[in-house]
Order: sequence, then C-alpha cells, then structure tokens
Amino acid sequence: MAAALQVLPRSARALLRPLLLGSPGARLASGMALAEQARQLFESTVGAVLPGPMIHRALSLDPSNGQLKIQDRSFQLQQNLYLVGFGKAVLGMAAAAEELLGQHLVQGVISVPKGIRVAMECTGKQEMLLKPHSRVQVFEGAEDNLPDHDALRAALAIRQLAEGLTADDVLLVLISGGGSALLPAPIPPVTLEEKQTLTKLLAARGATIQELNTIRKALSQLKGGGLAQAAYPAQVVSLILSDVVGDPVEVIASGPTVASVHNVQDCLHILNRYGLRAALPCSVKTVLAQADSERRGPHTCGHVLNVIIGSNVLALAEAQRQAEALGYRAVVLSSAMQGDVKSMAHFYGLLAQVAGAYLTPARAGASVEDEQLHKLAAELQLPDMQLKEVLEAIAGARGPVCLLAGGEPTVQLQGAGKGGRNQELALRVGAELGRRSLGPVDVLFLSGGTDGKDGPTEAAGAWVMPELVNQATTEGLDVATFLAHNDSHTFFRHFQGGAHLLYTGPTGTNVMDVHLLFLQPR
Repeated sequence: MAAALQVLPRSARALLRPLLLGSPGARLASGMALAEQARQLFESTVGAVLPGPMIHRALSLDPSNGQLKIQDRSFQLQQNLYLVGFGKAVLGMAAAAEELLGQHLVQGVISVPKGIRVAMECTGKQEMLLKPHSRVQVFEGAEDNLPDHDALRAALAIRQLAEGLTADDVLLVLISGGGSALLPAPIPPVTLEEKQTLTKLLAARGATIQELNTIRKALSQLKGGGLAQAAYPAQVVSLILSDVVGDPVEVIASGPTVASVHNVQDCLHILNRYGLRAALPCSVKTVLAQADSERRGPHTCGHVLNVIIGSNVLALAEAQRQAEALGYRAVVLSSAMQGDVKSMAHFYGLLAQVAGAYLTPARAGASVEDEQLHKLAAELQLPDMQLKEVLEAIAGARGPVCLLAGGEPTVQLQGAGKGGRNQELALRVGAELGRRSLGPVDVLFLSGGTDGKDGPTEAAGAWVMPELVNQATTEGLDVATFLAHNDSHTFFRHFQGGAHLLYTGPTGTNVMDVHLLFLQPR
C-alpha cells in the first residue's frame, strides 16, 4: 500500500495516507486479514508433523523378505512383531504402523486420551483410526491429561504384553506427548492417587517437565527404562514424537525405554526446591528409599533402538517455509522456549517493540529496550537462539516479518480459573503489547498447542493484537483480573464473542507449542 502511494503527487499522498492507512476501519480489516493468515500458518505447521507421514518416513519394509529398516538397523519380521504405544498422537501412529506392517503384527496394546476415537470420527480424520479388525487393543484414559484408573489398566496390559516376549520377538513402541499420563504404573505401595497428588502439587508450583518426569520415573514400574526391562530379551524399537525441548529421549513420556540416570538424591533435591519433602506420604518415602539401590537394568538398554521421528524443530521449519511463501521475512527464534509464562510474555513484548523499531526507517541506534531484550534473553537461557542474528535479519527485511518459536512455558497457578499455557501467554503478551510504543507497525501474536487442546479447554490457543486491553475495557473486561485468576479461557470466550480463540479440534499429533509473532509495517 505504501509503495502504491509513492506514485501519486505529494498533495494526493498527504490526503489519502490517513484514509488508507490510518483509519480504524482499515486497521480492523488489516488485523483480521493478519489473523486469518496466522491461523492458516498454524494449521499448516501442525500438518507437517502428523503421525502417518512421519511413520512412513521412519519405516521401510521389504515385503519380499520381511526386512524392516529403521535408520541403519535391520530387523527380520516373520509374524513376530508386537506393538505398544502411549500418547496423544499414538492412535494415528498405530494406524499408520499397522497399515504398513500389519501382516507381521501379532498383537498390540495402546493407551490414548479419553474420547479421541470419537473426536477423530467427528472431524473426519479416518486416517487416524485403526481398521475394524485391528489386532491392536485400544484403551482410552487420562482425561484432561491426568493419570487415572483407565490409564492404569492400559499400563498394566502393556506391561503384561512386554513381559511375555522372547529373544525372537520385536517390540515396536510408539511414544508421543501425553505418554507419561497414559502410562501410570506406580511401584507398590504407592497408589495412583498419591502419585497424582504429588505431580499436581509440583506442577502447580512451577516444576518443569524434566523435574516432573524425574519424580514420575522414580515412582513408576515402566518409566525410566522399566518398559525396556520388562520386554528384555526382545528387540525394542521406539518411534518417538517429541514434545520436550531439546528432544531428550530420557525425558519424553518419562523415558520408558531409556535407562534412568537419576537417583533418589535428585528426587529429594526437587522436592526440597518446591517445599514438598516434609509432606510426602509414607509410601512415597519407602519407594524413594529403595530407588537408588535398585537402579533399572540392563543399564545400557543395548536391546533398544530409540528414534525421534518428529519434533518442534520440524514443525517450525515448515512454518518458516510457509511464511516465506506468504511474503514474510521468516526467522526462527528458538525451539526451546521454556520458563515462567510471565517472563516469556515480557520477552515477546520487548521483542515486538525492538523489532518494530528495526523496521522503522528513522531508527537511530541501539535503545534501552535493546539492552533489556538481550538481558532478558540471557535470563531465559534459550540455548538455540542467536538474538543478534535475529535482529540483523529483521533490520534487513524489506517488508513484513514473521518470527517463529516453539517450546513449552510453565504457568504458576494462583487462581481457580480456566485456561491453558497458550491462552495465558497470549493474554499476557496482549497486555504487554498494549503498554508499549510499537510505531507504525501492525503486530499480532499467536500461541497454539500442536495437539489442538490447551489445558482443560477445547481451544488450541489464542491470538492477540496491541488493541486488546483497550477493546476489552470497552466490553467491561479487566485483563488484569482474569490473569490474576489464571482465567484466560473465560476471558477469550467473552472477548469479542470468542473470535480470538484458536480452534483446530484434536490434531492427532503433539510437538509442544508454536508461537508466531507477525510485524507488518503500515
């Protein structure tokens, strides 16, 4: 638009510029178009990490001799293949695996989220469903991503299958995000309720997924290498869809096919950090006391091949490609965004202000905000982000910019509201943008969970623009009050009739969250 104005006489440009670029109606239309692009980009990003294509890329079967190739390893299949799985994406992974390897599959057991089959049927995602006469038994459980007795039954069925295998058998293990909650098998005398209570307390106090999984492994029969031990001496192949920053196989779903490297002292250190050691049930104290002296084996897990087949890095690479096709200068910030959601929102607010200044021709040198941004980035400890290079790329852009990131921030619960980390992050970023001077640049931020479900809500996330706080105030909605109660979903449900919520339905995959920050010079 600005380029088109340059061909007009100066007097005409002066008359038309406020009408074309500055009017509320034009700004609203621009914002809605930007929001639609953001939604489309998020959906295409998720599409790049769907289970079926990833399984087919990872596995290669020669039907003439039954040789299964995975990376540089070969496995002889002859009606000796067994399958287990647990996670939000495992239903689609199992469907793809059975389609490819079904002639050799003897039996399978998978643990998937409650209601996922009906949800896939309702959304027409037939490729995510097992065939009517499948040899794979399906257990549904872990409602709202919390371990329950249905998931416990599934875990015990998986353990029973694994324990019956021989050295001639091959066990294909399918793992994805949400797998930890879908594979609960506490070591007696710890009960499921005791373990769940401890996990909830840790999560509510801001424990990281790594810390949560360290505790879970110490209290589990199957996590921390327990499943690999149960399946020995069978050959074990784990295909893993990563939902953890950095893709550490020992952390994803609490590492059921990876020997644990943690001991009781690591657990006690975590419990002390969050002030929970004194409140432990006697059963938990008993198991922790035994954990260090009964390290899982075989220690090397030499009979196991663990393969990452999908991750947030792959999703962001696709998002970058799609954004560039839309005409944006697309830059990946980091696939390791983690830490407190308040700090992360502050980072994105500062980044939008600094990036907006870099896109303004009259920019004069480094600002105080530049220094604050670099300091905050260092505090967030983002190992894969080169902020200097990112800002140089923005400065060199000749048009709109899309900054992409992924990860999994944490929310410290202070209220009893309803929401999820993506909606809370979006709302906090909206508040940050509203209090900053962004210059003649339209800004939009979107945060969405790739599994399509943000916390105990039906939304995947939300998108915001700098006008959010002022617009909410005119509707009688106080952003600060909703944030104080961790009630982001209720806010977005009421704000502009829910137009800012991101709905995808269950996607059948899970590679953490995706954050998109759009900056479009006017």
